[in-house]
Amino acid sequence: MLSERQLKTLHLLVKIYTETGVPVGSKTLMNQGIKASSATIRNDLAKLEELELIQKTHSSSGRIPSIKGYRYYVDHLMQPAEISSNEIVHIRQLLNKRYHATNEIIEQSAKILSDLTSYTAFSLGPEVKERKLTGFRIVPLNRSQLIAIIVTDQGYVESQVFSIPESITSEDIEKMIRIINDRLVGENLLTVYHKLRTEIPLVLQKYFTNSANVLYLFEEVFNQAFDDQVYISGGMNLLNSENLTDIAEFKSIYSLISDSEQLTDLLLPDKTGIEIKIGHEIENDLLLNMSLITAGYEVPNHGKGVIALLGPTNMSYSKLHGLVKVMTTELSGHLDSYYRSLNDSIGQ
Repeated sequence: MLSERQLKTLHLLVKIYTETGVPVGSKTLMNQGIKASSATIRNDLAKLEELELIQKTHSSSGRIPSIKGYRYYVDHLMQPAEISSNEIVHIRQLLNKRYHATNEIIEQSAKILSDLTSYTAFSLGPEVKERKLTGFRIVPLNRSQLIAIIVTDQGYVESQVFSIPESITSEDIEKMIRIINDRLVGENLLTVYHKLRTEIPLVLQKYFTNSANVLYLFEEVFNQAFDDQVYISGGMNLLNSENLTDIAEFKSIYSLISDSEQLTDLLLPDKTGIEIKIGHEIENDLLLNMSLITAGYEVPNHGKGVIALLGPTNMSYSKLHGLVKVMTTELSGHLDSYYRSLNDSIGQ
């Protein structure tokens, strides 16, 4: 059981260390507001160390929070910081651009969050299940490559370059476009996904002698539309983490955040609201010295998304909690306005 002074000492120690990155000693705590003698504060620090809430560094007599200490601070001592009205206006100004698709808004939110924090930020858009395929186009680049462009009614645009199997001719591609426009455009993506596994293979067998290769290209073209798109900004900020000094470890983490499927599993919150995972709680051995803040948001009638921050364990949890909360509100509102404008333009 910690005394009130010991709780204040732990709270202040975490605050000072996350702001400065410098191990904290008894004199610093006394000068910063702990009303006790230096000897008493040292005894309190010894008690906190005995409880494994803080630890002594090798380079000085100061202490730093342990993973357990950060967890205790977040659960029992932290008060989310209030984000100033000027900062909120700044975020709104950064979001207030001209967009041609919802994924541009989602991508911009990750960039804003990364720029404001100097950490690695992630943004996962609303669920795609109810999106409807409204447009499809293929643009040949040369004999071996093409660009496929997929458009949905909710402003989502996906374009990607594909290699064309040698057995597929330009006439085959024209047939593909006709089949997609006739049988898939106008359907929601869940129906498109189902047809690609039932109806379309039968159609391809009828019109193509090399139906297996054409089906493969079909699936490649639409694969991205069914994946939850995770936008990443500030991936190189991982190099700035004092806990990440090994280049091989950096490469492994960078590879992890480049894997859409793994990343989606990592980011999906276990509960509603803002969630802070520290060290082993992230359940990935590569991230034992890091913390992950995730927050879900919802756009009315359009599904749920997630924004997240990955950084060192000595991040300023109070400030970032408040910032992430504001970002979810602003992003949700901006997406809702964008969807409304789309509906208004369709109704005109």
